[in-house]
Amino acid sequence: MAALEKWAADEFRSVNGQLEWIINKALKEAKRLKPDQDAEEEKG
Repeated sequence: MAALEKWAADEFRSVNGQLEWIINKALKEAKRLKPDQDAEEEKG
């Protein structure tokens, strides 16, 4: 958990934000997001 906290701090994100980013990246790489979901995530 400490490594995740440091990584989040390095990226100026909260731990929750970092986890969301990691999950979203994994979903994109696995092509599990629909194109409209991908656009919404980038806006938000």
